Amino acid sequence: MTTATETTSAINIEDIRINGERLWASLMELAKIGATPKGGVCRLTLTDLDKQGRDLVLRWAREAGMTITIDKIGNGFMRRAGRNNSLAPIMTGSHIDTQPTGGKFDGNYGVLAGLEVVRTLNELGIQTEAPIEVAFWTNEEGSRFVPVMMGSGVFAKAFTLEHAYAAKDTEGKSVGEELKRIGYIGEQEPGDHPIGGYFETHIEQGPVLEDADVTIGVVQGVLGIRWFDCTVTGMEAHAGPTPMALRRDAMQFSTRIMQEVVATAMRHQPHGRGTVGMVHVHPNSRNVIPGRVKFSIDLRNATDALVDQMADEVKAFAATVAQDSGLDVKIEMVSSYPAQAFHEDCKGAVARAAAKLGYSNMPAVSGAGHDAVYMARLAPSGMIFIPCKDGISHNEIEDAKPEHITAGCNVLLHAMLERSGVV
Repeated sequence: MTTATETTSAINIEDIRINGERLWASLMELAKIGATPKGGVCRLTLTDLDKQGRDLVLRWAREAGMTITIDKIGNGFMRRAGRNNSLAPIMTGSHIDTQPTGGKFDGNYGVLAGLEVVRTLNELGIQTEAPIEVAFWTNEEGSRFVPVMMGSGVFAKAFTLEHAYAAKDTEGKSVGEELKRIGYIGEQEPGDHPIGGYFETHIEQGPVLEDADVTIGVVQGVLGIRWFDCTVTGMEAHAGPTPMALRRDAMQFSTRIMQEVVATAMRHQPHGRGTVGMVHVHPNSRNVIPGRVKFSIDLRNATDALVDQMADEVKAFAATVAQDSGLDVKIEMVSSYPAQAFHEDCKGAVARAAAKLGYSNMPAVSGAGHDAVYMARLAPSGMIFIPCKDGISHNEIEDAKPEHITAGCNVLLHAMLERSGVV
């Protein structure tokens, strides 16, 4: 009788590839749960549709011979045993909840790519030294409950289980109640689950890889984020009788600061980002000079030092506007998310896998948050990006090419094999 070890030794590990057609079929099957008329998916966290999605993924895991653990925030861990099960598992994963007008790939790809890795290893009889686990994290999107990345955040002790349980949706239903209702409150304390390393495979959700015609993004880290509210207070007055030189127009001076947000980001390339996405004008009347304008400022960059420097520059410009105009300008921080660099060993494993497999690749950064951000606080972590059509995500028309889906999963397979002790 041939043992798993003998089977592994007879295989050239560098030659193995996943079954891309099977992975694509799994993605399309999961996408049927909550499918929308425009071809997207609406599967909000902790709804009946989320339960159906979870149930399907766990059924596939059991069929692949994996054991299942659910923790108290509903995170799911699907485990394939290794030769040495005392070692912390090499984990991959993402989420299967979606935006209200979400797509087929955001999050779902990272979970099902992990499952495809296991299916491939099973078919080839390859046993890894360390166990391999595939995780799905609860409420990554934050579209029904806040905070975002809830399951991984509780797991990493970024906030408490009680805080998460108390979060309510617009109908007043709480996370704790809904987890119990769909049957996904497990017994394990969040975080009482070892991780030897973590990889997350994801569509880029931006246009950089597609624009560069590159297949694999070796993600260096996640941008730091600072959110501010800026309020400019002037004086509302009649638009007709008030001469231009005598106006205290909050809108006109606000637009100067808005333009500086963009200009600051442009000065801090390649990773600087500056966005004004929300504006409230008072009294918001056609023939009244605006007396107060409140708008959001979103600043991002690759390091905390850079994003803080951008914030300082915007604040200094706003102070000059206030002095020159005589208007009151206040900038208040709303949220701060630290930049997160990924581990050199994991970035190296992804880059080596891409090169070995012959895929074009380049360093990339993530401008959006992912569960890998919290995992990087606990264990060596990395991410793999593939292009998505026109860089569009959080949209029903979100799309990716089957060959890119396959490529990203092949890179994941070989990166995990390197870290789990086979390669």
